[in-house]
Amino acid sequence: MLELASNDGYLLQYFKAKGIPVLGIEPARNVGQVAVGKGIPTIAAFFGRRLARELASGGQRADLLLGNNVLAHVPDLNDFVAGMKLLLQPQGVITMEFPHLIRLIEENQFDTIYHEHFSYLSFTTTERIFAVHGLVIFDVDELPTHGGSLRIYARHAENESQPVLEKVARLKEAEAQWGVGNLKAYQAFAEKVEATKRKILQFLIQTKESGKSVAGYGAPGKGNTLLNYCGIRTDLLSYTVDRSSYKQGKFTPGTRIPIFPPQRF
Repeated sequence: MLELASNDGYLLQYFKAKGIPVLGIEPARNVGQVAVGKGIPTIAAFFGRRLARELASGGQRADLLLGNNVLAHVPDLNDFVAGMKLLLQPQGVITMEFPHLIRLIEENQFDTIYHEHFSYLSFTTTERIFAVHGLVIFDVDELPTHGGSLRIYARHAENESQPVLEKVARLKEAEAQWGVGNLKAYQAFAEKVEATKRKILQFLIQTKESGKSVAGYGAPGKGNTLLNYCGIRTDLLSYTVDRSSYKQGKFTPGTRIPIFPPQRF
């Protein structure tokens, strides 16, 4: 079993505990070393065709190849998916999880758009990319994580042991009805984002003018998209708190809002 973007081995440790051979691929060396410390073999590298060929030639092909919240972070999707094709055993299964583009737009989740993401994926587009590389998506789950995500299951096109489920056709039809291939479906998104910005600023200004103080809870990456786009600084948000000791005593990037422990409340 092989995980792409395996982080600190959090998921792989449970497979390892069941006696399943595991391998993680994690480009962040410091994070990968944490996994190694847990006894989880981890390769510090970016994944693509080149690394897949090296692993496959060494006999390290995967029966289960998974990646959670990595597809959106990949600068070259074709190289990444082609690598999975090379590394998957003939009867193997790929499972990937990623935020769903339709949910992002429908629920105005513009804070999901930030520098670590190269792609915002619909099911229709993902299926097309996989098909180009000889992979068939045979199942899909719609999940609530990250404001609405998809988990896809794929196999080699030559492996017909896993029939394509009706859920796949239903989701493709739903995306077609939404207008996933029509530019008009996306054109109102910017207007919705601008309206949200105005409402947030109106709330903060009115709250401050009424003599109340405002603080934030949490200092996530997505929060910085919101703060910087809206121009929110300490005149409107006095401070924020976060449970992570790595963030405490620091400032939010760009807006310079101080971050304290939750006890500050």
